[in-house]
Amino acid sequence: MTHGHEKTMQHLSLGEIVRVLGGSIRENRRNSIIAPAFVAGEVVIECIIPFITSQLINEMNLGCGVDVIARYGVVLASLAVISLGCGTIAGIACSIASTGFARNLRHDMFASIQRFSFSNIDRFSTNSLVTRLTTDTQNVQMAYMQIIRSAVRSPMMIVFAAVMAFITGGPMAIVYVIVSFLLGVALIGIARTVMPIFRRIFKKYDRLNESVEENVTGIRVVKSFVREDHERQKFERASGEVFQDFWGAERILAWNQPLMTFAVDVIYAFVVFFGSRAIVTSAGQAMNVGQMSALITYGFSMLMSLNMLSMIFVMITMAEESSRRICEVLLEEPDLANPADPVYEVADGSIDFDDVSFSYHPESGRYALRDIDLHIGSGEVIGVIGGTGSSKSTLIQLVSRLYDTTTGTVRVGGLDVRDYDMDTLRDQVAVVLQRNVLFSGTIKDNLRWGNENATDEELVEACQLAQADEFIRQFPDGYDTYIEQGGSNVSGGQKQRLCIARALLKRPRILILDDSTSAVDTKTDQFIRAGLRDYIPQTTKIIIAQRTGSVEDADRIVVLDDGRISAVGTHEELLRSSDIYREVYLTQNKASHDENAAAHAHGATAARGGEAGA
Repeated sequence: MTHGHEKTMQHLSLGEIVRVLGGSIRENRRNSIIAPAFVAGEVVIECIIPFITSQLINEMNLGCGVDVIARYGVVLASLAVISLGCGTIAGIACSIASTGFARNLRHDMFASIQRFSFSNIDRFSTNSLVTRLTTDTQNVQMAYMQIIRSAVRSPMMIVFAAVMAFITGGPMAIVYVIVSFLLGVALIGIARTVMPIFRRIFKKYDRLNESVEENVTGIRVVKSFVREDHERQKFERASGEVFQDFWGAERILAWNQPLMTFAVDVIYAFVVFFGSRAIVTSAGQAMNVGQMSALITYGFSMLMSLNMLSMIFVMITMAEESSRRICEVLLEEPDLANPADPVYEVADGSIDFDDVSFSYHPESGRYALRDIDLHIGSGEVIGVIGGTGSSKSTLIQLVSRLYDTTTGTVRVGGLDVRDYDMDTLRDQVAVVLQRNVLFSGTIKDNLRWGNENATDEELVEACQLAQADEFIRQFPDGYDTYIEQGGSNVSGGQKQRLCIARALLKRPRILILDDSTSAVDTKTDQFIRAGLRDYIPQTTKIIIAQRTGSVEDADRIVVLDDGRISAVGTHEELLRSSDIYREVYLTQNKASHDENAAAHAHGATAARGGEAGA
């Protein structure tokens, strides 16, 4: 997150947080009302029971008969059953409401993330988003469960018990109010102290998840470089930072229980001493045994409720920071949006860059692309070549409006890309990204991302053009072979060819291959390019490559250097006019020439050895 956006989120009031998160309750409102309503009934009955019990004790002291005791017993048993029923209904409703709320919250965050543009995603890390969808949502779910049940029960019990204590014990109950007030002040002080610690903890949770994700994703690299110890130490540092902050917070929160115990001891000492004294000195006139028994019970209920309230307070304190982090996702506005009257049809595959400049961070003044003027006819094959960091990938991301230009205009089919419905535009611009991604599922499932209605014959045809059909048929399950998460059970070249086949199934107006054949041999690369020309001749094809051999048969080749167009022309024209292109070509072909010469020399040596042996 940017510092300014994070600072804005920290200034969200509690009311604003409740309003944002409250939108995810939806169909769970009914159970969210039922739970506290039955909790209220449970509390009222539990406060009536000690009062009736005190009357029973007084009746027994006066020597009542069994019939009176039986009558009181029936009343108390009935109240207990009703209280149990209220508690059970409240518990069930609370569980349904809280789990449903968490489900909706995850759904709403995930839907919000799906609307993000690349620039929005850049402001969050992947690990942070995962933490918000899991740990933060769980914290908020637990807090919501406590709020609609325990956080309703505890204050109500304190209030009702205090009222009944005053009715039963008179002025002596004032000690409850005083102790409760002092305890509340102490709890608020503890919460204000630990809140900054919890804010730090969640940021460190993100770094901990990042360490895990990097290690699991790159486990093959870790093992091949024997860096397990380094990764273990990195994880231990991240885990240790989380531990230190949690330990610091828990040390402060640990004061809750001693404070509660002290409050219990004070109240019991006060009630027992002064209550017993009142009974003895007044011979039961000022206070009787039943009243004292009820007063002790109400005191116990109040203090247990305060104890529960303190734990709820801690949980809500933790959940507040989680709530802010969730609100960051829910309130994040996509940087890109459809126009008021979008166009839903792309006329053709022509592309025009008119004086385009682009910066990922405009406020920094640093530009990834500068002064790009380029006009591509529909159906043309365009090669793009340049060194690392020359912004080749950035250039093509503007075509499908993954980012908006900082200045200038990108037009597709004669219209500004900002005039199109974004789904329509992106559906007609198929991009095989530099980092190929396959999803868990069968090969067929992955291919049908390009066209969910594609027939098996169309899948085979696309794979044949992408030079993938042969290796797919070598799998025991063929096209029903299961692809592991991230495509970990296929090679880099196989993954690239499957991604190209997936893009072909879209039959787009524009096809962009972002260094998408780097992991295949030159012969396969050549077959793929030939297949593209024959299969989708009207489709504009942009091929970004490191090898000149991958683009030398393109209609035109664009040479990028440091975010600017250095030269445009055919292969032969650039060999004559572009120093950059010529240098890349000669370097690559010199290496190839040296390999061939070495192979010929090895063959000649072997032949001479054979003759000498003969």
